[in-house]
Order: sequence, then structure tokens, then C-alpha cells
Amino acid sequence: MSSNVYIYILVMALVTYLIRMLPLALIRRQMNSTFVKSFLYYVPYATLSAMTFPAILHSTGSLASAVIGFAVAVYLSYKEKSMITVALCACMVVFIAERFI
Repeated sequence: MSSNVYIYILVMALVTYLIRMLPLALIRRQMNSTFVKSFLYYVPYATLSAMTFPAILHSTGSLASAVIGFAVAVYLSYKEKSMITVALCACMVVFIAERFI
């Protein structure tokens, strides 16, 4: 069984390496397409959002407290508060909401 684990790790490492190495090896000239540039610019934000949003909704004991905490975080972010302020206030609101819901 332990040899299978090493095979899995090796395959995972190869796939990860190929995904990162191939664009560098295949694209040698400057990209002029504004579509491709804008697509590549927004990919990290879209990926982070796709991974974070479900985690927010399933991280608390109830969906209601998660939504309330998310709303507070969005509001404070919109008001351009610091990241630590947003995180602490959202956690505090979720903690309080969990006690009442």
C-alpha cells in the first residue's frame, strides 16, 4: 500500500510541474491579445472566490450565521477597512450570531 502512495505523489508532482512549466516553455513572445491578458489577470481572483465562498458558507454551525458574517465582511471591505478589521469583525459577528440562532 505504501508504494501506491509514492506513485500518487509522483503523478501529482508531475502534473503540477507540467501545468506550471508548459506555458513558460511554449510561449516565448510577448502577448498582444487584450482578451488573453485580461483573462489571465482575473483568473486568480475567480479561483480564490470559487474556493473561498463555499468554505464561508459551510464553516459555521448554521447557514444564517455564515451569511450574516459574510455580509458584514463585504460591507466592511466596501468601506475600505483593513483586512484584520474585516476578519475580526466578521468572526465576532458570527460568534454572536451563533449564540442567538
